[in-house]
Amino acid sequence: PKAPFRLGPRLLTMFSAGRAAAFTVSRTGSKTAFLNAASTTKRSVGTFGKTMTMYAEEGQAEVILVGCGAPNRGMGWYHAVQMLDKQCPSASLDYIVEPWFMGAGGDGPGGDDFKSWQAESEAKYGVKFALSLDDLPPPSAPRLALISGRTADNPRLLSEAIKHGSKCIYLEKPGAPTVAELEAMAAEAEGAGVEVLMGYNKNVCKYVRKTREFAETVPGSHVTFVSNNAYENTPESLGECFERNAEGMLKNMAIHELALLASFYDVTVDNIESVTADKEFSSMQTLPGPSGKEFTDFDKIKFTIKTKTGNEVSVQADRCGGTDSFATVSDKDGEEVFRYYMPDEEDKEHVKELEAKYPTAMPYFFTQDPDYITVKERVAKHTVDGKPAEGIATIGIAVETLKVAEYLTPILQEQLK
Repeated sequence: PKAPFRLGPRLLTMFSAGRAAAFTVSRTGSKTAFLNAASTTKRSVGTFGKTMTMYAEEGQAEVILVGCGAPNRGMGWYHAVQMLDKQCPSASLDYIVEPWFMGAGGDGPGGDDFKSWQAESEAKYGVKFALSLDDLPPPSAPRLALISGRTADNPRLLSEAIKHGSKCIYLEKPGAPTVAELEAMAAEAEGAGVEVLMGYNKNVCKYVRKTREFAETVPGSHVTFVSNNAYENTPESLGECFERNAEGMLKNMAIHELALLASFYDVTVDNIESVTADKEFSSMQTLPGPSGKEFTDFDKIKFTIKTKTGNEVSVQADRCGGTDSFATVSDKDGEEVFRYYMPDEEDKEHVKELEAKYPTAMPYFFTQDPDYITVKERVAKHTVDGKPAEGIATIGIAVETLKVAEYLTPILQEQLK
C-alpha cells in the first residue's frame, strides 16, 4: 500500500488513495503503529472503540460537513443527523469538521453537549471528526463539502474545501457576509472548476410549488410568502438572536424568501421599481446581545416589491411568529383566495414524530425536514453523476439574492424610522 497521509491532530483514521484499504492509527506512549486492515465491503473496523469506519460506497458522494454547531441548535448538526440516519441515499457523511467546539469553544457553553454527541456518533456510525479541513486525507470518492459554519467564515472555508479536493460545494445561506465576498467566492470556484450549489430549501418546498401553481390560475393574483420563527418575544431572546445572526434578518431568516423572488419573480436590484414596507405590521429594535454589544434588526417585517417588468410580490417574516411558514394568493381585489402551509396536514404527523425524537431541537428543523433531505440528496447525486440538480439554486442566484438583501435593508430601515 501507498505511504500513509499526514495525520492531523483530531483525525485518527486515514485511507489509502485507493478504495481497497483503510489505515488506522494506534498510539502507545510515543510509539505509533500503522495497522493495515483489508476492506472489501467499503467498511473497516478501527481500533478506536472498535467502531465502523465509514466511507462512501459506489454511487455515493463522500461528504464533509464543515461547521456542525451545537447539537439540537445548529443547522449543521441537523444536516448530520439526516445523513447519519441514511435519509440521503447518495450522501455518505464520512467527516465532520468542527473548528469551534473542537477548538476554543470546547470548554464553553455547549461544549460538553457536543463532546457527548461526538462520542456517540463516532461509536455508532464511525464518522470521523476533525478540527480542520487540513486534517483530512485526499478524497477517495467524489467529494462534496457541505459548509454550514458562521457566515463570516464561509469565504475561507470555501477556499479550503476547494484546496482539499471538493468536486462540489453545498453552501448554506446566505453564502457570505457581503455581495463582494460572494462574487469573489463564485469566481474562485469557477476558476477551479468546482460547482457551488446553495441550501435554499424553500425553492423545492411543496407549499411554494402549490402556491405558484394556484396563482397562475387567478387573473391579477398577488402572492405573499410568510416565514416564522419561534423565538420568545423578549429582549433577552431577541438580543441573542440578533447577535448570533448579526448579518441581519434579510440576510438570514428572510433570505430564503428573497431567493424565491430572485428565482421565480425576476426580482433583481436592477429590476426593482419600488419597495414598500407595511408599517403597521413591521417592527425594528435595537437590543443588547449576550456580549453586551447592541444590534439593530427587524424582529418582524413585511414589504411589497414591484418590478419594472410588471411583477408584484410580498414577503412577511416574524422572528416570534411561531413555527409555520406559508404562502397566500390574493385576487385582483385583494381578497385572499388560497393559503398553503408548511407543514401541511400530510406532514404534521411526521413533525410530531421528530418532536418526540428530538424534544429540545429547534422547531423549524422539523417543519422543513423533507426539504432539507431533498436538497442534500439532489446535490449529492449531482456530485456523483453530474446530472442537473433540479430546482437547486446556484451561487449565481445567491449573488442576486444577497444583492437584493443589501439593497432592501437600508430602504426598509429608513421607512420604519
